[in-house]
Amino acid sequence: MTSTEGREVWFLTGSQGLYGEETLRQVAAQSQQIAETLGDSLPVKVVWKPVLTDASAIRRVCLEANAADDCIGLIAWMHTFSPAKMWIAGLDALRKPLLHLHTQANVELPWGTIDMDFMNLNQAAHGDREFGYIQSRIGVTRKTVAGHVSDPTVAVRIASWARAAAGRAELSSLKLARFGDNMRDVAVTEGDKVEAQLRFGVSVNTYGVNDLVEAVDSTGDAEITELVKEYEELYRLAPELRLGGERHDSLRYAARIELGLRGFLVEGGFRAFTTNFEDLGGLRQLPGLAVQRLMADGYGFGGEGDWKTSVLLRTLKVMAQGLPGGTSFMEDYTYHLEPGRELILGAHMLEVCPSIAAATPSCEIHPLGIGGREDPVRLVFDAEPGPAVVVGLADMGDRFRLVANEIDVVEPAAPLPSLPVARAVWQPRPDFRTSAEAWLAAGAPHHTVLSSALGAEELDDLAEMLSTELVLIDADTTIRQLTKELRWNQAYHRLAQGF
Repeated sequence: MTSTEGREVWFLTGSQGLYGEETLRQVAAQSQQIAETLGDSLPVKVVWKPVLTDASAIRRVCLEANAADDCIGLIAWMHTFSPAKMWIAGLDALRKPLLHLHTQANVELPWGTIDMDFMNLNQAAHGDREFGYIQSRIGVTRKTVAGHVSDPTVAVRIASWARAAAGRAELSSLKLARFGDNMRDVAVTEGDKVEAQLRFGVSVNTYGVNDLVEAVDSTGDAEITELVKEYEELYRLAPELRLGGERHDSLRYAARIELGLRGFLVEGGFRAFTTNFEDLGGLRQLPGLAVQRLMADGYGFGGEGDWKTSVLLRTLKVMAQGLPGGTSFMEDYTYHLEPGRELILGAHMLEVCPSIAAATPSCEIHPLGIGGREDPVRLVFDAEPGPAVVVGLADMGDRFRLVANEIDVVEPAAPLPSLPVARAVWQPRPDFRTSAEAWLAAGAPHHTVLSSALGAEELDDLAEMLSTELVLIDADTTIRQLTKELRWNQAYHRLAQGF
């Protein structure tokens, strides 16, 4: 599913009429060049707007941005000195994410020829300080990036912000279908759906599983045959699933589930969904292969009715579009606790996205001890080694909390011939003991999203845009400091609700 097509950020340039038309023409030309340079490095389109020199124009463009569905955020730069009182009404009205770019047109100063005309034209050094003050005075949430746009580090940081803005925009219109309710007696998969719609914009609603069954059962045989051929081309099919094999009918039913589920989601405009092994209605199999392939196409998913993780997965899928690496539903399952070589083995019953696979997945069928249905078809693989992050979203009662742990995915310490599910093995940072104790202290969920495409900066940008707490466990984390951070966060967020 294309998620950033048509999305754009607007580039605003601040100045004033004091300098005369000739200077303003130079400002416009140079700001257009900056915008074009940015456009080559961002995952969304950059739209340059005419130079802003008065309060009414500033307020008008901010209101227009609020109303423009395609606009996911604003980048603002004060090329010259732009008196900040002009920006008060516009910034106060702005409801889209804002990035303050502190840059200038030239990389180096022309030391031998610099004069006061040059100084008057290139005043971002104090023009942006004026702008920074008024943002802080008003309390505007924004990201600030300093440096020349030709610097790759600057471009990467702005791109991270743009990806987070795309994720926020996706959340604001996301529809999620829950097939059945969540797993009985489980606490962490519960959550306040009204608050989620108010805070994030996502609409979460439940549909009877047999509504899905009806779509599955109405799928035609010819469509199933074509999809099975696609499976044969893309995956290493187990012999019993091939045409003529004793379990080929199970593969065809898995294809039937995918076609029915995909059709239901497309028709309803849903880009995320959940299932629950305790509530399968007339389904003969727990959806496995279908869920994996839908995730690979960008859909959000959460097992056992976990709509929060499904929402998070879809959001991060959008943010990661076009980046190397993958993003998947995940669950911490069990540990290797050899001192000094501790590892976490993550998996789920069936539903791990093949976007994180190290090699071509095999398509297999095996018994499943829960659910009370036929043996389900699934893709089996190991995750690609490399740096990644696992992220969970928890409802803390008075707010939502994101918890993230930077990790390093590694190859399994030994083959896993008797574990017929997709899986990932990782070393958490800074170490197992600190990571696990910090995760537990933060009340983070057991369902997560694992992404080898995104990192801490994108998550931090997203959390800021959503005014949502982010607890990051990384190489520098200590339990003593994290405990203090959790207490500070609790005090801050409870006070902020009263502002």
